[in-house]
Amino acid sequence: MIPKQPPRDGQPGFLYLPPYRIHGLSVAGEHTTITVPELGVTFDMGQCTRASLSSDLVALSHSHMDHVGAIPYWFSQRFFQKLEGGRVLCHPEGVEPLQRMLASWVDVERQKTPHEIIAIEPDSDVPLRQNIGIRAIETRHTCPSLGFSIIETRHKLKPEYRDLPQSELRRMKADGDEITTNTEIPLIAYTGDTDRGDFLERDEFAKARIIVAECTFVDADHRSRARIGRHLHFDDIAELLSTWEAEHVVLVHLSRRTLLSEARERIATLGDDADRIHLLMDHRTNRRRYEAQLEAVAVPDSEPNAG
Repeated sequence: MIPKQPPRDGQPGFLYLPPYRIHGLSVAGEHTTITVPELGVTFDMGQCTRASLSSDLVALSHSHMDHVGAIPYWFSQRFFQKLEGGRVLCHPEGVEPLQRMLASWVDVERQKTPHEIIAIEPDSDVPLRQNIGIRAIETRHTCPSLGFSIIETRHKLKPEYRDLPQSELRRMKADGDEITTNTEIPLIAYTGDTDRGDFLERDEFAKARIIVAECTFVDADHRSRARIGRHLHFDDIAELLSTWEAEHVVLVHLSRRTLLSEARERIATLGDDADRIHLLMDHRTNRRRYEAQLEAVAVPDSEPNAG
């Protein structure tokens, strides 16, 4: 008897949510790695995907194996491919254990791979590029944990100075006068693995354009399991939608026990909000969505010239 072919497992999920791509793998207890190539950021590193190698920064939500297990390989591959830089941000309590993990590979491989582990305190920012930074937000899981928000800061001239000539504005600025106000625009927020809490209603989440949210449990009978493991349940997401203004909410970290058909049915119960919700690992639905996007921008064939 010929054995069955192995399942096509491990295919990364992909969504194009203009102007950003959300690319990665996420299955509860197995691996989570979510990359936003346009911003050079990867959230968590449970498996080193090809897309994640282009990121020069990994933001770790917490230190469970399915979220950090591929960090040594990520550093090693970037070094092997001669990619400069590469930093991992993590909760301050995670720095020393991660350093020990990486140090253990020196004896195994008989070589020392360059690496940089940086502590990020809750409510502090790390610059990514001009006017864009990443902020850590303390969450609540079974170990020290963080969520993240990528925030653009825009500088606007104060209304009372709008009619002044440029020469006067330059003089005031040189004298140290504050002539602008700063406006924060959360671009993408990432909950990481977490229990429900008021921190998920902060502006960094509430006003984000895109939210990548953990949603481990969907079944209505699994609310208690979610609370015990300090995970989010689909019902939590449904409640948060009234606070979250995001155009897109990407659900990740579904348990393998959850059927995609069941998750789709629960999403359909959300009414008008259903169109905002995407399952990162729902390859069939996301492929159809992407094909529709391609058709929408396709250039029609030119009409033949009149004879």
